[in-house]
Amino acid sequence: MGFGKSQLWPLPVFLMCCLILNHGVEALHKVYENLQSASAVNVKDLHRTGYHFQPLKHWINDPNGPMYFNGIYHLFYQYNPKGAVWGNIVWAHSVSKDLINWERLEPAIFPSKSFDKYGCWSGSATILPGNKPVILYSGIIDKNNTQVQNYAVPANLSDPYLQEWIKPDDNPLIVADKSVNKTAFRDPTTAWLGKDGEWRITLGSRHKDKGISLLYKSKDFINWTRVKKPLHSVDGTGNWECPDFFPVSVQGTKELDTSVIEGNIKHVMKISLDATRYDYYTLGKYNTKKDKYIPDKGMVDGWNGLRYDRGNFYASKSFFDPAKNRRILWGWANESDYVHDDVKKGWAGVQLIPRTIVLDPNGKQLLLWPVEELETLRGKKVELTNKKLEKGEQVEINGVSAAQADVEVTFSFGSLDKAEPFHSSWDRYDAQKLCSHKGSTVHGGVGPFGLITLATEKLEEFTPVFFRIFKDQDKHVVLMCSDASRSSLADKKGTYRPSFAGFVDVDLTDKKLSLRSLIDHSVVESFGANGKVCITSRVYPTLATYNNAHLYAFNNGTEAVKIESLTAWSMNKPQVMNQ
Repeated sequence: MGFGKSQLWPLPVFLMCCLILNHGVEALHKVYENLQSASAVNVKDLHRTGYHFQPLKHWINDPNGPMYFNGIYHLFYQYNPKGAVWGNIVWAHSVSKDLINWERLEPAIFPSKSFDKYGCWSGSATILPGNKPVILYSGIIDKNNTQVQNYAVPANLSDPYLQEWIKPDDNPLIVADKSVNKTAFRDPTTAWLGKDGEWRITLGSRHKDKGISLLYKSKDFINWTRVKKPLHSVDGTGNWECPDFFPVSVQGTKELDTSVIEGNIKHVMKISLDATRYDYYTLGKYNTKKDKYIPDKGMVDGWNGLRYDRGNFYASKSFFDPAKNRRILWGWANESDYVHDDVKKGWAGVQLIPRTIVLDPNGKQLLLWPVEELETLRGKKVELTNKKLEKGEQVEINGVSAAQADVEVTFSFGSLDKAEPFHSSWDRYDAQKLCSHKGSTVHGGVGPFGLITLATEKLEEFTPVFFRIFKDQDKHVVLMCSDASRSSLADKKGTYRPSFAGFVDVDLTDKKLSLRSLIDHSVVESFGANGKVCITSRVYPTLATYNNAHLYAFNNGTEAVKIESLTAWSMNKPQVMNQ
């Protein structure tokens, strides 16, 4: 989120402090100036993750400028070195050879010049010809929140870790002209090279309630000109943050460099909506002659559109990994508890497990999946096969650490005849509302069935991740939920425990559904049907912690389900140097 000047709240809480303007939204964020430099004295380990990326203490938000350079993965991220709420933001920097084990370095970019005196906000990295990396980022130049676009380059290309970055004096590179909203002008993307030899980037912006992806061109990466018409825009969506624009291959799983603009490809246009704090995307065609992105016919472009993740996931950034010909996505998950609890525990925010991105064979959506390197952290393993679960039955998965685990399971069912009717009054876009109404304990026909994570033995606390199947005229509708509503006995002001959910576009011919959940103390990151729907929940159990956490598979549907196969691993901690 380039506009980091806020403590982020998920949608229901967040909308209480917004102005609705013709179905668009102008955000009014709450800033905790008195807490921005309240340094953590004692960092509390309770609810800290074991294998997700997070700093030792204090606030973290957007992943920035991820790249692969000379055998090293680089991750930059928005970080407050002085406190556990947003403020004092710098570009922190960590490096890795495998995306799992990291070494922390000194911050790469921090306010130090007139062109970023009041903030160094989000941006991207581009590898220029001659194997030269450059970072573009948004700088804040005054107390009026005037935003400009700057660049930084490595001080020493022979340093394998690129530890020092220089901000040349010819910054800023791009300043908003009179037709552009200078306070909504941020988050430059990775650049792509056109057939005309000119580089292009896009920036997030808005005009009144219209979300806009501004387009800029440059022949030398220094002198940039705004293209008169935006790359893309949508009425009624409010401010756009952290845009991402890249190609995906229509056939095969080998992904493409950002500058690939022709061939058997589609383009992805991703935006982070300031109003909802969710990431949305469409698939479409990039018209290179008109420099215009056109979503595919039938794509929902806006608040009801496709999302990378149906849960706590925002300000994502992708990059092309030439080492394995894949596109990798980083996303940030904020805390969902009370801000003063963040201050007390001394930290806030995690980066979610990096995910690969490929186009679903149906051509209608993307598939996201944890990078394969994560499997190197798998430890003790347990397996369960051909276990039948009748209505009301559950089975405990013993033998692994239920608070820090990776679980893969495939469920099957003999018939869909008992699927509940999908009522015409239900909103086909509002899976979250349906999940809150049809929870894991509400008995159904085919489902609910799935996993119960971070649970106490008697289910005083639990976070279920589950499927439920409905019959809608001539087709079936699959609902996937991750429900945090009963995740904690604590009843604290300001906590957010939603029933996140999504509809899964899946063929049920084989009458099977697969689920993978990454469980990590306060994170439950789940992938349904091989990554067709992803849901991340942040939860804070009071009893179901460490060795007191339990893991179950369950069925509360009339139709019996079978666990075809279930494999669970205890997850080890990665190596983090320079603690």
